[in-house]
Amino acid sequence: MYMVCVYDVDEKRCAKVMKVLRKYLFHIQKSVFEGGLTPKSYRDLLCDLRKVSIETDSILFYISYNEKQMYKESLYRTCEPMNILI
Repeated sequence: MYMVCVYDVDEKRCAKVMKVLRKYLFHIQKSVFEGGLTPKSYRDLLCDLRKVSIETDSILFYISYNEKQMYKESLYRTCEPMNILI
């Protein structure tokens, strides 16, 4: 799966979140990462992020399983279903 991750966290946790994301994805901009992950590496990423973040942090994942659709998922918040046609 291909994904884009964007985050907005407190400065105290920003470096830790960035360090975790760099292990799995490519750093594109200040708080934006992208790349391809297997389902297992995605689960590992979520587990590692939960260790360095808290529920009030905003960490969003835009996930694409094919070339035509992308889905939005949040680490902590419930997102309304969203299909983005590319």
